[in-house]
Amino acid sequence: MAAFRASDGEGQSSDPNDSNNASPDSYHVLPKESDEFDAVTGAIDKLKPALSQLSFGAVVGYCSGAAAKKVGKAIAVLAGVAFIALQSAVYSGYIDVDWKKVQDDAVKKIDTDGDGEITAEDAKNYWKKVKAILTDKVPDAGGFSLGFLYGLKTN
Repeated sequence: MAAFRASDGEGQSSDPNDSNNASPDSYHVLPKESDEFDAVTGAIDKLKPALSQLSFGAVVGYCSGAAAKKVGKAIAVLAGVAFIALQSAVYSGYIDVDWKKVQDDAVKKIDTDGDGEITAEDAKNYWKKVKAILTDKVPDAGGFSLGFLYGLKTN
């Protein structure tokens, strides 16, 4: 371990009136950024090939996916709280709920292909409807699906 040197700038006062305080330039750790080059400019230059592939559709897809994830979580919490409250009332004997009928009615409402079950085909049908709504008249919407999935994955 290196010995402490007063010129390292560690342990020195931040008081500008302190005569023992070295000037900030004498112990500047990070390189100074010039006007023509900074960290963001360097990152943009490195990512230029990837950034050029981004489309408006991919960006709005990402934003839509991130929003859908947040809204979906909120809806899941509300549905969970409602179920807990309802099931607590059932358990306590205040109400009776025919859960089989609730399940059957929910499946009928959600089932898009009429097979009586909620399957991957139903999810695909809903995705087609949602995508048609969200990409209607959007220029360059080709990357929307990929952006949407990435938005769902992150955050």
